[in-house]
Formats: sequence, C-alpha cells, structure tokens
Amino acid sequence: MEKALVVKDLKKSYGNHEALKGISFDVNPGEIFALIGPNGAGKTTALRIIATILTPSDGEVYIYDYNLSREAEKIRQIISYLPEEAGAYKNLTGYAYLNFMASLFAPDANTRREFEEFAEQVSGLGERLKDKIGTYSKGMTRKLLLARAVMSRPKLAILDEPTSGLDVINAIEIRRTIRELSKTGMSVLVSSHNMLEIEYLSDRVAIIDKGLIHETGTPDGLKGKYGTQNLEEVFAEVVK
Repeated sequence: MEKALVVKDLKKSYGNHEALKGISFDVNPGEIFALIGPNGAGKTTALRIIATILTPSDGEVYIYDYNLSREAEKIRQIISYLPEEAGAYKNLTGYAYLNFMASLFAPDANTRREFEEFAEQVSGLGERLKDKIGTYSKGMTRKLLLARAVMSRPKLAILDEPTSGLDVINAIEIRRTIRELSKTGMSVLVSSHNMLEIEYLSDRVAIIDKGLIHETGTPDGLKGKYGTQNLEEVFAEVVK
C-alpha cells in the first residue's frame, strides 16, 4: 500500500544541539498519526521539516512518493500545515478571512468558492463567521484556523498542538472534526504533549523524547504491551 508519509532516519541539528537524532516512522492514507512527548522533545522540529519549512541535517522524507529534498514544491501542493502559534487577521470577519485565504490557494473562482464552502462547514462557526475575528474566543479562532488549513482538502494535514490551551468542549469539537476529516481519506500528522487526548484521537502514535522515537504502535497495543492504563503511563515506562 502506498504510504502518505515515510520518514527515514531524520536528523536536525542547531549547532551542537541535536533536536532530532535520527527518527523513522510512516503514516498510511486516511490515518491519524501522532507524535507525542513533552515540550522540547523534537515534535515541532519534525513537523516543520515535513511541512518543508525547515531543512533537515540528514535523512529522507517522502510524501506520497515525492522526495522532500528534490520535490518540495510538489509536496506543498498536497499538504497543509497548522502551527501551534498560528494567528488570524483580527479586523477581518471569519467570512472575509476564509475568502482571502481561498484566493491565495485556489486557481479559479469556482475552486475558490468550493474551498470557502468546505471551510465554512468544517469550522462549525455558522453565523459567527459574519463577526470580526477579534471578537472570537481562542477556541473559535482555532476552529477557523483548522478550517483554513484543510480548505483545499490536502492529502496530508500537519497539525501542531491543534487543541493547545483550549477548554474541554472546544478541544472535543476539534478532535471530532479531525476524526471526520480522516474518514474522507485525509491523512493527519498531529503533535501533542497531551498524551491522554491523543490516546482517544489517533490510530497510531510514536513516543518521542530528546530527539528520539522510543516506541510506535496503536494506543491499545502500547497499553497492552506495557500493562498500563493510559499513554502517560506508557511514556513513563518507555523513557525511564
């Protein structure tokens, strides 16, 4: 089966600091795959490399058989990336923001409208899209940004801490949206330090700490292997 993403021995150094020390994993089409670990583990560095923002020090990345080092432009056409600290233009309404973003990605008016309609549906904001983004809660803004990230129906969506700082209700709604998107065939690579949340969202997870992946598997499989009740306990066993 064709892989959505293949990462082979990926390394990244900043001077003498090794942020990634050689990580390998793969993601299947339509799969939600999570990198979980504490802050500073290397999650965001890995995502930024896969999103073609950072250049790796060594290793290989393939997205639907495109080589990241040689075919980055083609990769950008089939992926999307939502950073943890992404923001939106507060003086625009939700509708105006989605219209503006669609105009950047859509080649023609019909496609632009398709992007907008899909984003409006995904956001779940309804009539609040008529209001300025500056009046939105953090949860509403995050929903809008997620909708922007997937409006073009990318083959691989890369989401960095998509529910960071959100209350329980908004976090649940965003998790539900991500799960629904994966059912359409969209692959999702998500990072989080919230291991309990990811346990309920992801098909498979990789536990990363200090630039290394220590274990990969399904949440239930890892809990069974280590005889634990949750992924936090698995992590404690894996990295001790």
